[in-house]
Amino acid sequence: MSEDFNMSMRKFLKQVGVTSQQAIEKAMREKGEAGRRYRVRAVITIEELGVSHEVTGEIAGGQ
Repeated sequence: MSEDFNMSMRKFLKQVGVTSQQAIEKAMREKGEAGRRYRVRAVITIEELGVSHEVTGEIAGGQ
């Protein structure tokens, strides 16, 4: 793939990671639910390409 593609992909994925972490941390602080484990599902969709990619996992809340 081209360098432009690689750079735009990295920029997008970095934005997804940073903003998602901020949203999760904020929700945990507001709910006071630290110390639990949370099931997580993230979906990336590119409608024009017919792509829907799902990642599932678990996050352990801090104390």
